[in-house]
Amino acid sequence: MIRLLFFIVLVLALGFGFAWLADRPGDLSIVWQDRRIEMSLMTAVTVIVSLIAAIMITWWLIRTILYSPRTLARYFRANKRDRGYQALSTGLLAAGSGDAAMARKMNKRTKGLLNADQEPLIHLLDVQAALIEGRHEEARKLFEAMSEDPETKLLGLRGLYLEAQRQGADEAAQHYAETAADEAPHLPWAGAAALSYRTREGKWDEALKLLERQRQAGTVQAADADRTKAVLLTARARDHVDSEPSSARDDALAALKLAPGFPPAAIIAAKALLRQDNLRKAAKTLEAAWKQNPHPEIAETYVRARVGDTAADRLKRAERLEKLKPLNPQSLDVVARAALEAHRFDLAREKAEASARLQPCEGIFLLLADIEEAETDDQGRVRHWLSQAVRVPRDPAWTADGYVSETWEPVSPVSGKLDAFEWKVPVEQLAGPSIDNEPPAQAFDRAMASLPPITRAPKPEPASVSNGATATVAPVADPLVEATVPADQPEEAKPETAKASTTVIEANAVTDKQQTAPVSEPAGKPADDASTKPEDKPAVAAASPAKDKPHDAANADAKSTAPAPAPVAQSDKADPAEVKPAEPAKAEKPVQVAAKANADPEADAKAKEAAFLTHRPDDPGIDVNAEPEKPGRFRLF
Repeated sequence: MIRLLFFIVLVLALGFGFAWLADRPGDLSIVWQDRRIEMSLMTAVTVIVSLIAAIMITWWLIRTILYSPRTLARYFRANKRDRGYQALSTGLLAAGSGDAAMARKMNKRTKGLLNADQEPLIHLLDVQAALIEGRHEEARKLFEAMSEDPETKLLGLRGLYLEAQRQGADEAAQHYAETAADEAPHLPWAGAAALSYRTREGKWDEALKLLERQRQAGTVQAADADRTKAVLLTARARDHVDSEPSSARDDALAALKLAPGFPPAAIIAAKALLRQDNLRKAAKTLEAAWKQNPHPEIAETYVRARVGDTAADRLKRAERLEKLKPLNPQSLDVVARAALEAHRFDLAREKAEASARLQPCEGIFLLLADIEEAETDDQGRVRHWLSQAVRVPRDPAWTADGYVSETWEPVSPVSGKLDAFEWKVPVEQLAGPSIDNEPPAQAFDRAMASLPPITRAPKPEPASVSNGATATVAPVADPLVEATVPADQPEEAKPETAKASTTVIEANAVTDKQQTAPVSEPAGKPADDASTKPEDKPAVAAASPAKDKPHDAANADAKSTAPAPAPVAQSDKADPAEVKPAEPAKAEKPVQVAAKANADPEADAKAKEAAFLTHRPDDPGIDVNAEPEKPGRFRLF
């Protein structure tokens, strides 16, 4: 383009010059060796220009003839190089697409057209073809040769690093990554790999130096570098919090400046300050972190920061956190747990229910179950809260790559990634089907609506006998006691429970609904009459539920006692103290009869046989004098 412009300018200049001379005619006279030559000025200029052009054309011809062999050689060499690069490009594309045959073919053609010493890409195509064909040993040798060449050193180191990773040689891979990171800190793969290996081994100082070099080289962004540095400082502070509290405090506080509200850094800084007896600064550090990120571990450290505090003191500190972050589920949860320890059940229940309305989770419903058990010991309501706990999402935890840890860790034990742990709900367990599609407040109100009321068994009242007398039911320890004793047992050896049950049988003629089933004998006839056959007299069981025991527990105990031929019928909705009359037992079923010492021997034998058939040979039966086991407080399993 420049030459064309120059040619156009030259032509225009010549035309302008000749036009200028034509407008100004003149004569030119030359005397040379006594000869006089006269011509016009235009003719002289034309001769001079033509002579110059002829000289230039002649020199170009001579030069072309002289340089023609070299020109031809350069032309053929350029053509060969172009065909070689074309083959190299085709081979790299074939290697990238996985075509081993084409890659090998283009590799051979490239070696024939190009010089391998002058073109490093030929080594790359050669090693790619070897990797595709599975010749890893040959590829490793080629990478080693490339790592010795300054021009291809980084490429060889990366290839050796990948091959070492493929073979599981972590030490070799670490060596190649460290070497590449020292040679070129700006390489992202080298810096990330070297940083990962140093953090796995706990070399926090070397990791911080490498991170600073990467930051200066511009490999990582400023925000990512600050976060990574905060994690590294927190990890180093955690290792030195027991041995060097001062350095741990400085590292943790520096980490908090880079990542405000980072819970592990705040907790470690507080622990280091508490070891130095600086309670006030530790409390301020935790309060500042709580404002940024209300975390349960921060609350736990803050509430229990001072050794020797009473439950009331811890409750005050928990209420302080609630003032700093009001209407927050974590704040309400902290106050509820502290109030439970202080036996402030009303406050604990109020805060726990408010937290459940804002953010229902497994832990808050378990806390409600603990409050219910500690305050009322109503197992029906406790079971209700436990059933709600399995329907809501699990509590958040430190999770990384599917691994759940009880404490924060700087490196994932699964993948070795730095800063992989996150405070979130674990994903390995699905939530229940209850309240995922409705707001938390409505879900909790629905749970409260289905909560059973507090039920307490009424005290037994005196029963009126048909003849105007009053028969009192003797209280027993177990909710359900059989009214039978073996007939062959002496009168003085009979337990007190059997005597109380005999009193109940003698008062069976009453019409009050709280009494047990009436005996099928006429009124006024003795219940221990020997003339009455055992088959005609149904056995009667007197039920006396324990005080403050829910009807569900009483029913469960009633089902677990020894079978009777005429069980007492009881409705689920009726009061536990109300017992309906039992139907007479069938003749073919074994029965147990309450007999005194002067009973018929034949009836005694049949009663013993019936008692024996009631239980299996390996079943010792039920101990009516045993105290019911009190269930313990529910804990997360």
